[in-house]
Amino acid sequence: MGKKAEPLRRGSLQIPTKSSRPKRHPKQLSSEVIEAIITKRLARNRCAEVVHYELTQQGVVVSLSSVKRVLKRYRLLKERSPWKRPHDATIRPEAVAPGSLVEIDTIHIVRPKRFYVYTILDVYSRWAHAEVFQKVGVTSTLAFVTTAQQQSPFSFSLLQSDHGSEFAHGFTLGVGVAHRHTRVRTPNDNAHLERFNRTVQEECLYHVGPTPQRYQAALDAYLPYYNNERSHLSLNFRTPREVFTSY
Repeated sequence: MGKKAEPLRRGSLQIPTKSSRPKRHPKQLSSEVIEAIITKRLARNRCAEVVHYELTQQGVVVSLSSVKRVLKRYRLLKERSPWKRPHDATIRPEAVAPGSLVEIDTIHIVRPKRFYVYTILDVYSRWAHAEVFQKVGVTSTLAFVTTAQQQSPFSFSLLQSDHGSEFAHGFTLGVGVAHRHTRVRTPNDNAHLERFNRTVQEECLYHVGPTPQRYQAALDAYLPYYNNERSHLSLNFRTPREVFTSY
């Protein structure tokens, strides 16, 4: 005759409860598909969309979301930095008055010693300013905008830049005026300033020794001419000064 079971006492004995989670999900990816995703990613370091497309072309049945999930699980998916703002997909605003759309950018000088030329241009009047900095970053950008605003005969109401680190979230918060980034894969958003960057290099900096001191001296001499005397074909041969004074 078997041994009689002893009654359970509260707090003295515990019956272990096994997890009710299934050992395998009915739609779980096979190890072969997971290996194919990882191999395809490591081969060329292509994005999840390309990995998914190439796998489907090879007859592998897998969804894009599953590919992204596998890459994220194995830390092969580059996640967006929380410090970066989402890309601005809104239509580029019109320049309807001086200061209503001001483009800002940097020219990188790498030889013989690395330094940077910050440039800024008002789209409506083509008024421009430029300044040399030894370092590039949010702090330098804020200092440059402050100086440019002091030099400008009108107030800035909207700044537009590319997605460089010097125009990151810290700049947006600290600049004190509205700031937008150019749209992705839309290089013409800052076309007016890109043209100024080319002009200032061809007309001002080309024959100057590439040192910060010489570049700054050349810019100090050139910018009054550019803003007050140089006629612009796009402005019907008027100068920037004539445009913003007649507004």
